[in-house]
Amino acid sequence: MDSSDFKFNDIAPYDDAEFQHKMAHLVKEPGFLHAVSYAMPKEAIPALMEDLLKITNKYDFQRQIMFPFLEMLAKTTTAGITIGGVKHFNPALNYTFITNHRDIVLDASFLNLAFLRHNIPTTEVAIGDNLLVFDWITDLVRLNKSFIVKRNTGLREGLMAAKKLSAYIHYTIVEKHESIWIAQREGRAKDSSDKTQDSLVKMLALSGEGVFMDRLKEINLMPVAISYEYDPNDYLKAREFLLRRRDPDFKKSQRDDLFSMETGLLQFKGKVHFQLTPRINNRLDQIGDFPDTNTAARHVGCIIDQAIHRSYEIFPINYVAFDMLYHTSRFARKYTSEEKSGFEEYLENQLDKVDVADVTADERDWMKEKIITMYANPLKNKLKTILGGEI
Repeated sequence: MDSSDFKFNDIAPYDDAEFQHKMAHLVKEPGFLHAVSYAMPKEAIPALMEDLLKITNKYDFQRQIMFPFLEMLAKTTTAGITIGGVKHFNPALNYTFITNHRDIVLDASFLNLAFLRHNIPTTEVAIGDNLLVFDWITDLVRLNKSFIVKRNTGLREGLMAAKKLSAYIHYTIVEKHESIWIAQREGRAKDSSDKTQDSLVKMLALSGEGVFMDRLKEINLMPVAISYEYDPNDYLKAREFLLRRRDPDFKKSQRDDLFSMETGLLQFKGKVHFQLTPRINNRLDQIGDFPDTNTAARHVGCIIDQAIHRSYEIFPINYVAFDMLYHTSRFARKYTSEEKSGFEEYLENQLDKVDVADVTADERDWMKEKIITMYANPLKNKLKTILGGEI
């Protein structure tokens, strides 16, 4: 499908020609001002608003505003952000960086921060419209090089939205010469067992030239493994597991999503590591094409999953969790007794935060095992990939 069949005004980042107009509207939004007040002292806000009104394009906005903000966030909420595999990045190419999904907001933001530190151009970022609960959030993300993924549409509308999204991604890489970031699945894997959705792969191949694999090769898929030492939302995920156990029809509220975003942004994440892996074009050549798209998408998803699983950064906390989950001392040499007792104390503190009424001892133990599983699964999946299915 040719990208010229579509107009992308409703999903693309704002053009620089309309940047100042959109920014002038944003700085008057009470919700935006309220959010800014969380991140900086009140007396510094007027100067920031003046600086924002002087900016004329997305590049300067990221360099002058977002880069310092993310550095501050990294300094106060992480124990350092690192990136490996930069040798796989070719400045002459544009990529679709496809990653596992750990944090609603920061996966792409911190990856772009790591890129800025290495003078690698930032990416355009795919963001689901379910997170754009206020108009000012939509304006902010589109001023910051994000494009919109439309969700919760009807079947017919959903197919057209997928075709348009795919066309926009191909257009961005082939014609705009920009890279993009997209998560391997809609929403985060609650148990941190990351798996690429077949439907995502099929969407990426809706546009482009040639057969299925050629269309994917056109957008230079590069898997990136994201590893967070601590997940600030682990207890919120455990809470959701419990509420769904009690009521299979439980659905998170908009307030739950906003609180998850806030928790992920502001709470401590420990060490954060991004590992770039080679783009998968050669692997796609090796497996060839398939008679149906379902089989093709499944094989491509496996290639992406293996690249990500193999490239996780494994922290002492992951080794402790694996040994606790499987009642073994297999990795005891990888952590100290202090690190183990520290993780056990951390678990209890996180469980204490779960604000659900009348939690029984059995339910607390069940949630505890869920959190332990979250921290064990990256190591489990890495071992399965490296050892050919064995753990």
